[in-house]
Parts: sequence; C-alpha cells; structure tokens
Amino acid sequence: MFESRFQSFAESADPTKGAERVARLRAELKKRELDGFLVTTADQHQNEYVPACEQRLAWLTGFSGSLGAATILKDQAALFVDGRYTLQAKEQVDGNVFAIQHLVEHPPHEWIAAHLPTGARLGYDPWRTTLDGVERLAKACARAGATLMPVDDNPIDAIWDGRPAEPLAKVVLHDLKFAGESAEQKLLRIRDELAKAKLDAVVLSDPASVAWTFNIRGGDVSHTPLPLSWALIPRDGQPLLFVDGRKLSNEVRDTLSCLAAIHEPRDLEVQLREFAASGRAIRLDQGTAPARLANLIDEAGGSIDKGADPVMRMKAVKNSAEIAGMRAAHVRDGAALVRFLAWFDREAIKGKLTEIDAVAALETFRRETGKLKDVSFPTIAGAGPNGAIVHYRVTEKSNRPISTGELFLIDSGAQYEDGTTDVTRTVAVGTPTVEMRQRFTLVLKGHIAIATATFPEGTTGAQLDPFARRALWAAGLDFDHGTGHGVGSYLSVHEGPARLSKLGTAPLAAGMVLSNEPGFYKAGAYGIRIENLELVVPMPAPLGAEKKLLGFEALTLAPIDRRLIDAAMLTPEEMNWVDAYHEQVGEMLAEELDPESRAWLQSAAAPLAR
Repeated sequence: MFESRFQSFAESADPTKGAERVARLRAELKKRELDGFLVTTADQHQNEYVPACEQRLAWLTGFSGSLGAATILKDQAALFVDGRYTLQAKEQVDGNVFAIQHLVEHPPHEWIAAHLPTGARLGYDPWRTTLDGVERLAKACARAGATLMPVDDNPIDAIWDGRPAEPLAKVVLHDLKFAGESAEQKLLRIRDELAKAKLDAVVLSDPASVAWTFNIRGGDVSHTPLPLSWALIPRDGQPLLFVDGRKLSNEVRDTLSCLAAIHEPRDLEVQLREFAASGRAIRLDQGTAPARLANLIDEAGGSIDKGADPVMRMKAVKNSAEIAGMRAAHVRDGAALVRFLAWFDREAIKGKLTEIDAVAALETFRRETGKLKDVSFPTIAGAGPNGAIVHYRVTEKSNRPISTGELFLIDSGAQYEDGTTDVTRTVAVGTPTVEMRQRFTLVLKGHIAIATATFPEGTTGAQLDPFARRALWAAGLDFDHGTGHGVGSYLSVHEGPARLSKLGTAPLAAGMVLSNEPGFYKAGAYGIRIENLELVVPMPAPLGAEKKLLGFEALTLAPIDRRLIDAAMLTPEEMNWVDAYHEQVGEMLAEELDPESRAWLQSAAAPLAR
C-alpha cells in the first residue's frame, strides 16, 4: 500500500571492511611519504549532504552520519562524531580499528596534537578543508612538532574501486512567485554589502547561496535542491557563475547569461587568480570556502577577507513571498502529517507495523499532496530504544517492529517549491509509563518556553537555548544537541547563520525560520523530541519598553500527543498554550482533511483536562 521513492533502507555501513580499507590507505600514504591523513564528511562546498562520489568517510569507516572526521596514522586511527551519532558510530564502525571520540569534547586537532609523532607529515585535502580548519590543524601539528601537508589529489580516490560518478542533475529556474525577489535585485544587495565592507568581490562557495542569488535550484545533493556550483561576484562588473554546462537547458542558460558570465567549474582557479592578481580584496566564507581558494588568492597577490558570506544572512531573513510560501507548505504538510498520525494510531496498536512501514506511509501521505519534490532529510523513525539514537536511520537490518508499551519518535520533513518543513512528534503506542509521561512533559515545558519567549532585537540563539533546558536541568536531565537550527526556503533544512544552541552567536531577526526541538533520550529505552518550526516575528512593545521585541510564530501544524502530557506538571499558562496551539491546528487543517482524519484530529486536539 505504501512505498518510499525518496529514501533507501539498504544497509550501507559494513564495519568488516574498515580494517582492509585503512590498510590500503596507509599503503597509499606511505607512497606519498605521509605519516597520516585527515578524512572528513565534507565535499568542496562543506555541504551537509554530499553526493555519493564525495562520501569518502563513509566508504573508509562505515559511518554514515552527516558530520564526522577520521584521522589515520601509521599505527592508530580515530573517528570523531558529535553527540547525535555516538550510538550509531559504535554500531557502524569497527572499534578495533577506530577509537571513537566526541567531535566537540575531544576534537580532531586536539587528538592530533597528542598522538602525531614528532617529525611526522600529516596530509589534508585543501579542497575539503576550510580556512579555520587548516588553522586548527596547523597549530596542532606545530604542538606535536610535525608538518601539515596539503595534497594535490585525495589519496582515498586512488584506492576507491567503483567510486560513483559526479552528479549531473538539471538546473531549474526558481519561480519569482516563490523567490519573492529577482536575481538582479539580489545582486544589487550583495554589491551594496561589498561596498559597505570595502571589498572588491565575494566568492560564493556555498551552493545554497548561489541558488538563492540566481533563483535556481537543482538536484545534485540528496534531499536538498542544490546545483553544485560557485560564483564570483565583484563589486563592479559582471558576476561569474561556475556550473557544469551539461546541467543547463537552453532556457536556463539564456536566463543566467543575462545575469552572469557562465564558466565551467574547472575554470574557477584561473578566473580567481586573474581577478586577484591586481591586489583585490576578496571575501571568502569562513564556514564553507576551501583552503585551496585562499591559497590561490594569496599566490596571485590578492587580499583575503575571511568572514561570513553576505548572502547567508540575506537568505535567512525570508521575504513576504517566502513567508507566505512557508505557511502554505506547512498547512499542506500538516494535513499529510495528521493523516499519517491518524492512520498510525489505528494501526500501531495491532502490533504489525515496523519502522520502515511508518516511514513509507508518511512519505506516501506527503506525495499524495501532489506537491512533494523530495523529503528534506532521511526520516528518523525510532521505535522504543531506537528512538534514543538521536539521528537514527532505519535500514532493512535495523528495522524494528513497533510494539505496544513503547514510544515512537518520528522526525521528518518535506521539500515543496514554496517551502521546506521539519517536524518531530513522539507518540505513545498503548499506555505510556509514568516516567515516560513525566519526561515528555519536561521536554514539552522546554518547547513551550521557546515558543512563548519574547526577546529584544540582537538576542542570539545561545541566549535562548537555556530556556529549552531549564525544566530538564532542574530534574538532573539534559539533551546532547542544539535546541534548533535555521531552515531555508526550498533550500537546506539546516541553514545558517542563526541557530538555537550553545554555539548560536548570530542575532535573530524577524523573518528567520528556526526549529524548536528539545528532547530527552534514555539509552536502550526510548527517545523523546517535540519539534516545530518557528517564524521570528515582531512583538508588540509594552508600555515603557526601550527596545524592539521579537518572538515566535509556530509554522508547524500537528497535534502533540496528549496521552504523554502530565497536566499536573504544567502551569496554567503552559496548559493554555497547549490548548491554544491545538485549537489553531484544528482550525487551520479542518478543510484540508478527509472526514475520518478530521474526526481523529478533533479528539487528538481536544483541550487538556483541568
């Protein structure tokens, strides 16, 4: 009945191959007179999801998460993952070959400083390492008395038999009714920012920035409609767009030719050298620009300005058309999600569903909207103990039956032309335990604290992050991930620069869209997460206020499982929020649902018992 067209459940990880592949890499490094090499999940653009041909870390180690790194030395190796992936890494990677380290608490550069032998030569790929990354590696090597060496070509490519070909998805134009602003106007805004910063040009190394600027989309990256590409935008003169010409139809090429000179990606090095030769100041994005570009500019006599790509903040602040599109996408997506939740409530209790069944069903309900372009990331569907694996991805091997008495966590999203969605709901299958309800309610209190926060302009995500944790902290609990991330408009589901986290230093601004997703995870038992997308909006200022205020408007429309709420733990204000949110969900989705789903929603969104 249900199928998945955008996701695969094949098991890609194979821990048994790690030892042999590491041995081959060490042999290759010996040929190159290198004593070690750093491998990351990154491609040339630091994309979160990368093409199959760029998945070197997964091929080498078996680890399939979206963020990680490995350091291979002559006699030891380490894999670095953050708190989302610690359990996953232990299952996917041979622990006899790799020592698994926490990416944040014990980052690669610290491990390198402690383990790299004096006099050793550590290799790295300058196309897949950022400027900041090279600086950290250089300092680590200096502490170890070793030398950091760039490589001309990645040594893994020399031993990777059957490496997939580069993607060649067609580039498409993003309709102005969705973009809300012409590419010409966006280029003028970028040039204004360059003038203010007294810069001669910026290199757009993030394909999302290129896509936003030129109002194009593509399909080179899984679940994110990106065309792999680069752009060099001067303060004066014609922009240069670097994209494989095989991806361009005549119509798309004609449109883009009116905006920029189109070049092949291989021309980037020559064009950048020529532009930098006269000593021009060029902005490189410190988060996505590969170190190789900095070397090119420096060799040509140019001046490097390391900072944020100005497009990042521009695209983070959605215009009125993008906001309208996000709202419409969330109504459509909310109706699909309610249909799924109603179906799941009927079927799960029978004890015949599996995690894969649930993923395929939800994707099917979304496809039936007729608007789905892709899922925005692989669906996380964790039953019982699998829910405690923060970024768990079900495979045919791990697929677990959904049993009565468990919690089921499903974190999913969709890509529509008018907006991107990301939502998590945790639901009870049968009767939840007292502990489950208590901890779910603590997470809910944190979610409400973010949703109802009012804060002055200039507030950062790091300042708001503790709101989501206060109730958990008071109970001696916490979660090992950020509270929220930015979300693009038919772009990346994880978008900078703003985020709700301990590391979120970018000020929030009206028009930004961020997730609100506190959680709790009991290893080996269950996971809890409640996630809505929130639009940052202006708030009315009270009498005597001295600063402009901001707050959040919930975009996501889906009921929160009332069976898991211990109302006695909520304040009257928190109870009112739950009831008001559920009333909004009912009103916004009523006309979008079939009678059976509408009846289920009326019950699921009923007021809490007082």
